[in-house]
Amino acid sequence: MSSDFEGYEQDFAVLTAEITGKIARVPRLPPDEKKQMVANVEKQLEEAKELLEQMDLEVREIPPQSRGMYSNRMRSYKQEMGKLETDFKRSRIAYSDEVRNELLGDDGNSSENQRAHLLDNTERLERSSRRLEAGYQIAVETEQIGQEMLENLSHDREKIQRARERLRETDANLGKSSRILTGMLRR
Repeated sequence: MSSDFEGYEQDFAVLTAEITGKIARVPRLPPDEKKQMVANVEKQLEEAKELLEQMDLEVREIPPQSRGMYSNRMRSYKQEMGKLETDFKRSRIAYSDEVRNELLGDDGNSSENQRAHLLDNTERLERSSRRLEAGYQIAVETEQIGQEMLENLSHDREKIQRARERLRETDANLGKSSRILTGMLRR
């Protein structure tokens, strides 16, 4: 059983070395070769995963007394596989950025279009800013008018309260006068 595991280990080591070399070459290849290399690396990564699964099955069949050493090896192989997949994703991202730049191109015409688009957007922003400023001024003026109206209403309220107080005093004085006159009439 351990001989099968060791055979799988050797195959895994050779395969991961090939994958590492190919991943390093991907960013430097011409576009048509990159596409082919990416597909090739994906295929080899699948093969490496299958080898790991076979190795894992072999480890499960090993007696528990000697399984610990093989389990440690498996953990390191799985970590190595994870690192390879991460490196491959990074190289694919770099590859996809290059493809995107090629597709978009950077000729003078697109630059002029972008410039015109930016100028249009700038003008729209300036118009919107002016409208917002005008709206803000109207809001400030409305607030000032409202403040003045509240002050006027407050003064009017005070006048009404003073007039009401005078009416009460006049009513009280009239009541006193009426009693005094009634008292004088009785004498």
